[in-house]
Amino acid sequence: MSPLTCRVAGISGQYPLVQNMTVTEGGTANLTCRVEYNDNTSLQWSNPAQQTLFFGDKKALRDNRIELVRASWSELTISISDVTLSDEGMYTCSLFTMPVRTAKAYLTVLGVPEKPEIDGLTKPAMEGDHITLTCITQGSKPAADLRWFRNEKEVKGAKEVNASGKTFTVRSSLQLHVDRNDDGVAYTCKVDHVALTQTPQQATEVLEVHYAPRVEIVHSLAVPQEGQYLKLECVSKGNPSPDPVMWTKDGGELPDLDRMIVEGRELTFTSLNKTDNGTYRCEASNHLGTSSAEYVLYVYDAPTTLPPSTTPPLHPIPPDPTALLGTHASDPTITGNRDPNAVGQHGTDHALIGGVVAVVVFVTLCLIIVLGRYLARHKGKTTVDQTRATSATRSRSVFVFLDIGLFSVSSGTYLTNEAKGADDAPDADTAIINAEGNHAHAEEKKEYFI
Repeated sequence: MSPLTCRVAGISGQYPLVQNMTVTEGGTANLTCRVEYNDNTSLQWSNPAQQTLFFGDKKALRDNRIELVRASWSELTISISDVTLSDEGMYTCSLFTMPVRTAKAYLTVLGVPEKPEIDGLTKPAMEGDHITLTCITQGSKPAADLRWFRNEKEVKGAKEVNASGKTFTVRSSLQLHVDRNDDGVAYTCKVDHVALTQTPQQATEVLEVHYAPRVEIVHSLAVPQEGQYLKLECVSKGNPSPDPVMWTKDGGELPDLDRMIVEGRELTFTSLNKTDNGTYRCEASNHLGTSSAEYVLYVYDAPTTLPPSTTPPLHPIPPDPTALLGTHASDPTITGNRDPNAVGQHGTDHALIGGVVAVVVFVTLCLIIVLGRYLARHKGKTTVDQTRATSATRSRSVFVFLDIGLFSVSSGTYLTNEAKGADDAPDADTAIINAEGNHAHAEEKKEYFI
């Protein structure tokens, strides 16, 4: 290599090389300065105030936090422990050649946000209250981010940032309209920041909400029957807990405490009978109010094929969650006070229909007879030829109606009285007169219509 080449390489290699650093407040910063070529020229580190920290391996500033890590002809590395925000700034590495060559590295110090605090919580809160939860964290640099969570679900708050020297104070507010669903809910405020490399800082508050009770009755039988075991449970929800509850029947006390057993919130009937019919009321109260629910009990007849059950089942039937107060499944006003087992009450009355049909048939036959009688009485007013023709072709069947029956007589040819008079009469008028005369002397041959 020629002398000129060596000289250029030497000159270009005598420039110090440094890197910017970022460190969290309270941590340790390592500052390194290197040169590719050095002809035994000293290296030096200075702080942002241009105070010399180290000149080669010689410590110049009395600060116990600053230590020498490595010193050689090509590298000078120092460390600053327990870094504070005041340590942030531009640090200079100098190579004392002619002229002096320098390189600058910026040390960034991250301000760690303090653990957040939640203010504005009232314990206990009342249902219907409007409250504002405020989460505050200080000392962050750059400004931290605050996030709200209702249990595990994130909710949005209103953020506010204020500068305080080199750090920031961050505040986030959450507006709440408290109801009973907020009782026992955990509201968490989390701090997100670049300085928090592991888990974020957070604070949690659990709301306690007082509210008036609400009551509903759950029953173990859909269709209560005589002799069966029935359990009514008064499910009451309130804070403070509304204990104990009170059971009444039809506005008064329970009448039969031997069969109606009250244990806590449960009313048990060991063996149902018809005297248990009525409206049962469960009432619960706390200092915020009173609530009640009613159950209308209607005891049905026991099945005829099986003997009634007088003992509680080994495994009581679990309450039907859907058969609550609003259903009134056993309300006698809905069932019409009818026994559902009496299926015959709804069957078709065949005897009634048969009687109606018989009456219609009888009336129809009577009308036919009256019409026939009417035609027979006016038959003589026709011509003799018509009378004779009618007599010759008279129906061969005679129907006699006696009391409640219609009997058929063997067919045969016969002549009416009008026809007999017409055989001996010269004209129609004489025939009618003769016929009337014959009627007068033939009482024993009268026809009776019933």
